[in-house]
Amino acid sequence: MTDTLPQAVDSAFDDHEAFEASEEGYRVTTTVFDATVTATDIDGVGYQFTVTVRAPMLREAVGNEVVGPAVEDGWFETYERRLEDATMATRSQVDLEEYTVEDDGGQAVARFVFEYGDANRGAEIAKTIVEYVEGTYVEGVIPGYDYESPVADLLHRAKTTGSDAERGGTPL
Repeated sequence: MTDTLPQAVDSAFDDHEAFEASEEGYRVTTTVFDATVTATDIDGVGYQFTVTVRAPMLREAVGNEVVGPAVEDGWFETYERRLEDATMATRSQVDLEEYTVEDDGGQAVARFVFEYGDANRGAEIAKTIVEYVEGTYVEGVIPGYDYESPVADLLHRAKTTGSDAERGGTPL
């Protein structure tokens, strides 16, 4: 897949420690979710980046527990609304060309498409969007369920990382 990317973008991903070449483009290694980024050339004036993040739907994250449709629908709607603000985390002027979040067979698949003129900064923006998705997911976890990996791992990391570790609480 990487041989179909513009050379500048391919180099930007290769030089960035958060990306690893894969069949689908470049995989983002800083998240537990399945996150990939691809890009195409826009007639020599920049690049169009596509960021895709696959995270478990609530019913999949809790394993054998039953999640009622009203709970999951509310969770999903909130997740989708919160992800609309992903570009605000980038510290760059980024307008989304396309944005969707869909339930695809138990996976909440978020897709962001944006254009940016600089390949290196575009790669950094893509990484930031992926990390925003992960953080938003953790913030939206509903208490009272017994979560499985990878969500359980994220919750554990949130409880034991940074200043909140001293208090033992999550950053929520």
